[in-house]
Amino acid sequence: MQCAGAGTIKRISMTEFEPAGFMRRFLAVLIDTIMFFLFITVPVTLTMGSVLIASNGEVNWLNVTLGYILPFILTIWFWQKYLGTPGKMLLGIQVVDFNTGAKPSITKSVVRYFAYIVSILPLFLGFIWIIFDKNKRGFHDYLSGTAVIRNMPEYVRR
Repeated sequence: MQCAGAGTIKRISMTEFEPAGFMRRFLAVLIDTIMFFLFITVPVTLTMGSVLIASNGEVNWLNVTLGYILPFILTIWFWQKYLGTPGKMLLGIQVVDFNTGAKPSITKSVVRYFAYIVSILPLFLGFIWIIFDKNKRGFHDYLSGTAVIRNMPEYVRR
């Protein structure tokens, strides 16, 4: 990643940033889960009622849209627009490309989203790995080529 400062261009490496630790990342996910519940699940349940629950063995497209497609779209949008979901933003951490420190590409963001499955399946080992990894990266970070860091200054992100 390049940074303009005092008329010169400086190459920024990931070693110049502090990785976000496990607890900060865990709290960010908890905040995101609570926000999704409060702003999506509760209003939909209050307005739609049992429609979301009763599917009679058929695919309920409203369930699929609100339960899977909407979270996917919102998460990717937040990563692309703000380098993090609301929980990450509140806790001062950002998702970046590990090699450049820049905003991750849409492809890397999509891979990261689905790589969460790989982090979850072996008893959440992919997330627990963050505690022991020197770069504080989980399985999903390695698979997507991303990292979660403490906020970097605005002039660096450009």
